[in-house]
Amino acid sequence: MSHPDDQSPVNPLPPVVVALFLLIVGVEAMLWAGAKGLIGGPSAVGWRLAALQQYAFSAEIMDWMLATGSWPIEHVKRFATYLFIHISFTHALFGGVLLLAIGKMVGEVFSQLGTFLVFVGSGIAGAIGYAVILDPDLPLVGSYPGVYGLIGAFTFLMWTRLGELGAPQARAFSLIGVLVGIQLLFGLLFGGNPDWVADVIGFGAGFLMSFVLVPGGWQRIREKIRRD
Repeated sequence: MSHPDDQSPVNPLPPVVVALFLLIVGVEAMLWAGAKGLIGGPSAVGWRLAALQQYAFSAEIMDWMLATGSWPIEHVKRFATYLFIHISFTHALFGGVLLLAIGKMVGEVFSQLGTFLVFVGSGIAGAIGYAVILDPDLPLVGSYPGVYGLIGAFTFLMWTRLGELGAPQARAFSLIGVLVGIQLLFGLLFGGNPDWVADVIGFGAGFLMSFVLVPGGWQRIREKIRRD
């Protein structure tokens, strides 16, 4: 039996969140070091560009796959691999920090698999929505649609908790409101890519997926269907 004084005051991060973070950081560290000439020799300077060409999500490629009915794995993988490629060290750093902060709160309630599915599933949904709504020329990269999916899952937890307490459930959406507002403000002031659309869709996907992926969620849905 462990003594209370021996227990860590900080709860450990869920393993799936740590794994996702290390993958993001590991990829970025390799691309950054290559660009600085620290590893890989002269050819490593072009690693980031090569990674963007091979792993970024492309609306144009999705349109081609839909038109031809051909779905080669080298392009299908882009729906998820783009989450682990960033345009800069800072881009990856902010994505990783948000992943740790939000992923910890979600991963302490959801299962490891559920947390992973929210992150990747929201990323896939964000990419599809990005292509369908905007049909952009710019590729989509970065972990943010997946992270926003985790924010959606966290919002779901807050939403259900507020409902149990009889408090206004709309308060649960204050975080996403602030984040989207900041993105729009920065876009107006400094310009920017319309990839925030993928983030918002990722948020919505994470929120909706939580109805099933939250512990006991699927069972509650089945019971409701039987009652109806």
